[in-house]
Formats: sequence, C-alpha cells, structure tokens
Amino acid sequence: MPMKAAQHTKQQLRTAALAARDGLSDEARAAAAQAIAARGLPFAIQPGAVVSGYAPIRSEFDPAPLMRELAAQGARLALPVVLARGHSLSFRAWSPGDRLTMGALGIPEPSPVAAELVPDVMLVPLAAFDRTGHRIGYGGGYYDYTFSHLRKAHHVIGVGLGFAIQETAVVPALAHDAALDYVLTERETLDFRSS
Repeated sequence: MPMKAAQHTKQQLRTAALAARDGLSDEARAAAAQAIAARGLPFAIQPGAVVSGYAPIRSEFDPAPLMRELAAQGARLALPVVLARGHSLSFRAWSPGDRLTMGALGIPEPSPVAAELVPDVMLVPLAAFDRTGHRIGYGGGYYDYTFSHLRKAHHVIGVGLGFAIQETAVVPALAHDAALDYVLTERETLDFRSS
C-alpha cells in the first residue's frame, strides 16, 4: 500500500477506534484495568526487571493497577520521557505515588532528576490494534523509534494495553512500524511471538 494511502487509512482507523474508546464509561475502563492487573502478564517478570508504563491521557487504558502488581513482584518501574520529535523515548524511574511533572507535549513525566533506566518490558498505549501485533498510536512514531533503537542492543518485550473495542481487522503496517509481542485487553491476551 502506498505510504499516503496507508497514512490516510491509519487516520480513519485511529479516529474510529478512539471514538469507540471514548464511548466507554469510566466504570468500564476501571474494570478493564483491574481485570488485566488480576490476570497479569503472560510471562514471568524477573526481580529487578525494568517495566516501563505510561501516564494515561485522554481515555487511554490505565496501566497503573498492572504496574502496581508488577512492582509487588519485584519489577522496577519507569515512565517514558519525550526528548524530541522523531527520536527515541527516554525512560526515568518511577514508583506509585511519585509526583509527575508536565512534559513538553503535555504528558506527565517523572522528575528530571529521576534515574534513567532501559526497559526490559514496555507497556504501550494504543489507539487501535490488529491480530498480527501491529498498532496505531497517535501518529508521532515515538514507540516505533524507541523499539527500533532499543532492540538493536537489548531484548525488549512490547506489550500493548487496550480495550477489546479497539481491535481492527488490519492495521496497514509500514516498514518502520514495530510489531508488539503481546496485546492485553479486558477479554484476552494476544500472543504474537510466533507470527
């Protein structure tokens, strides 16, 4: 698919998926977050492993309940920091209860003095996803850049977090789009490692 057509289609899919996500009640979103936290990740977390999450914006899936569970299992937590458009994200240490500061794009981030960490597992927000592990974000490409950068020297497991209603039949993937290893929804765990 030509790039312009793929971008146009992605925008349409993003708009539809975000409208569906926005239509979920606060109660449904909170129940979904608790369901995934109760189910946990589909693989063991080694003590001291770094798990990056994110501070949810808009109607994004809230990873905090899952992150608290992972911290209780010995994971070290981090949140992403946007350094510049077109560049990989950086990650800073974070613990539940830590105060966040407003980042350059209006997204809450850990303090600039928090330790920089390299994630072993990245919990990733999404606008839409398909059953091949491809996702649509907000169009900035930050997670694609980050996976590409980190995976050159470090094994990083990508786990998308979303609501079942955000699934779409096919995400038009381009060469630079990084596939996820898993997507977790309130209904199921999708494993893409063998595809």
